[in-house]
Amino acid sequence: MRYTFKEMTRDTAVIISQWEYPAPYHFYNMDSDEEGLAELMNGDYFGVTDEAGHIAGFFCFGLSARVPGGYAAGFYMDEQRLDIGLGMDPALTGQGLGSEFLQAGLQWLQQQHGQSRFRLVVASFNERARRVYAKNGFEPRGLVLSRVHGEDVEFLCMEADLS
Repeated sequence: MRYTFKEMTRDTAVIISQWEYPAPYHFYNMDSDEEGLAELMNGDYFGVTDEAGHIAGFFCFGLSARVPGGYAAGFYMDEQRLDIGLGMDPALTGQGLGSEFLQAGLQWLQQQHGQSRFRLVVASFNERARRVYAKNGFEPRGLVLSRVHGEDVEFLCMEADLS
């Protein structure tokens, strides 16, 4: 499938903020209030549409892709890596589309940023995402607890060198 990456618009941010993931992935549900929309529109997020123009997901990079606990754990000391985050429409998850979506995003980020060294954090319980990342060259680097929605959540830091 061919994906198109565009700067986040308010309309796209509203749609993404209203996605509802089933348990245990409900952890990824966003706030659709003005603060949540402002984050999605802070310049670090890009909407991703499929060939039919359907919003398939998003990618983010930089500070928006980091978890607070990662600083104390030393995850972000290597400034030569681009921190990334991503999400797919919950209607598309669990269908084997994750690798293709991730690969498209990594290629786009390489073109946009001239970067082939990436870092991401993923909730440790998210086995599906961890498998997709590992399949695409990401290796585990460490675990950290970080507070999200008032709860301590364990995250796995993963890195890839795709040059």
